[in-house]
Amino acid sequence: MTPVLLLAAEKESAQVTDWAARIGWVVGLALFVALVYWLMREGWKWRGTLQGDLPELPTAPGVRGPEKLSLSGRYHGSTTAGQWLDRIVAQGLGTRSRAELTLTDAGLDVVRPGATDFFVPAAQLREARLDKGIAGKVLTEGGLLIVTWAHGDRLIDSGFRSDHAAEHNEWVEAINSMIETNTREGAER
Repeated sequence: MTPVLLLAAEKESAQVTDWAARIGWVVGLALFVALVYWLMREGWKWRGTLQGDLPELPTAPGVRGPEKLSLSGRYHGSTTAGQWLDRIVAQGLGTRSRAELTLTDAGLDVVRPGATDFFVPAAQLREARLDKGIAGKVLTEGGLLIVTWAHGDRLIDSGFRSDHAAEHNEWVEAINSMIETNTREGAER
């Protein structure tokens, strides 16, 4: 036999795809992803149940006074103060969204399209600072505006990021100045 005929005799047809095995793997993977998603959802609901003692969020009063500052950006969530990974999901505080913040003499108004709006009365504000992270969101140092406020018997850190990060410093100064003024006036009474 010539070498050409030997080469032709050794060729085999291409492997046929085993569609049953492939479909089985795809269905198995889809079921696994669905299970993981369901477990995450149940964990979120369980966390909300554990935090069920959190009172209703205050709403903005009818008369708030003149606007000191306003900010357009994102609300990244709330955590227990000082524990940046202990996310609070009760009362809708765990829902990330766009946010419009307005600071007045009455307090901080947080308007969130598609999520629950809330208001932090000036007397409940405790601190404002720049930080790099809050549960589920980590940025460069000073990338987040963190506002600490009292709600019921808890201190809460809420994280915001402005569309213009340069505004953060102005917000920290304004909120902390407002807190100092309220503390001084409260001590004089």
